Amino acid sequence: MMASSTPYAAAAVLAVMAAALCLHGAAAQLVEDYYDDTCPDAYDIVKQTLIEAHQSDTRIYASLLRLHFHDCFVQGCDGSILLDNMTGFQTEKEAVPNMGSARGFPVVDAVKAALEDACPGVVSCADILALAAEISVELSGGPKWGVLLGRLDGLTSSIAGANNLPAPFENLTVLERKFSDVGLKDLVDLVALSGAHTFGRVQCANIADPPADRLYNFSGTNMPDPTLNSAYRAFLSQRCPRNGNSSVLNDLDPTTPDTFDKNYYTNLEVNRGILTSDQELKSSPLAQGRTAPIVDRFAQSQDAFFASFAQSMINMGNIAPVTDPSMGEVRCDCKMVNDDS
Repeated sequence: MMASSTPYAAAAVLAVMAAALCLHGAAAQLVEDYYDDTCPDAYDIVKQTLIEAHQSDTRIYASLLRLHFHDCFVQGCDGSILLDNMTGFQTEKEAVPNMGSARGFPVVDAVKAALEDACPGVVSCADILALAAEISVELSGGPKWGVLLGRLDGLTSSIAGANNLPAPFENLTVLERKFSDVGLKDLVDLVALSGAHTFGRVQCANIADPPADRLYNFSGTNMPDPTLNSAYRAFLSQRCPRNGNSSVLNDLDPTTPDTFDKNYYTNLEVNRGILTSDQELKSSPLAQGRTAPIVDRFAQSQDAFFASFAQSMINMGNIAPVTDPSMGEVRCDCKMVNDDS
């Protein structure tokens, strides 16, 4: 009989067990207490890892929230944005809205590693993104909400879907359609989720280069966007000169760039929304009587914004989650599907 009591043998057994756990998932509806028995410290582990990451990267909270958004809008909240290139599909990371701007992947990997140490094969990468989004908002001064959990990780990626994400240069009609297409038909969801731009950064390419040029040649007029505050435009033009460095970063919210608050909406009230898609919510002719009153309400009441944002994040987190184990898994590594997939 072979001995299995040595440390090396015990470690090998644990490794095999962990790998086996990663290959299976359990069908379930999304619930807040999904990991209470199988990984009770999951929330605290994610939170501690994010706090540590923030010490060297003040942008990470906004970046992680954006990852969750970009994940859920493509094939639902399935962790597909985290996948690297594999035979059979191109990664969503290489889509235009993500390449060079989607970030935070090493932090997600660090969270996953910490969770695998604590409870191997239990917490999905899709759920990590959902937890990281809520914790990032909370740690930045924003609202808390009960994160619904129990997603499995998808087995595919869609670069075509990622290339159709809501874009910073799009008008209100297109934005409404893209939100509605994923099941977010209430205008409050559109306006509240856009409030995520109350922190983080944006590249000059999204305000000074075609097709997103608001500063020099808006919609082919060879003029700036008339809805852009003139003093704010002058400031942005200094940071993003014509034919300048497109990768220069600018605060999405020039007033409190790293704090989650209602200032995104107060900026829109005075035409200081940095992106076309932002200012459209207030200034578009179509916004009057539709999204503009919601902007006004959120600009007046941070409590109203926080309550709506929390609910809209729950709504977004419910976009086509994978719960059928024949359609998904708990990945061992967020960057790739498991070996038997």
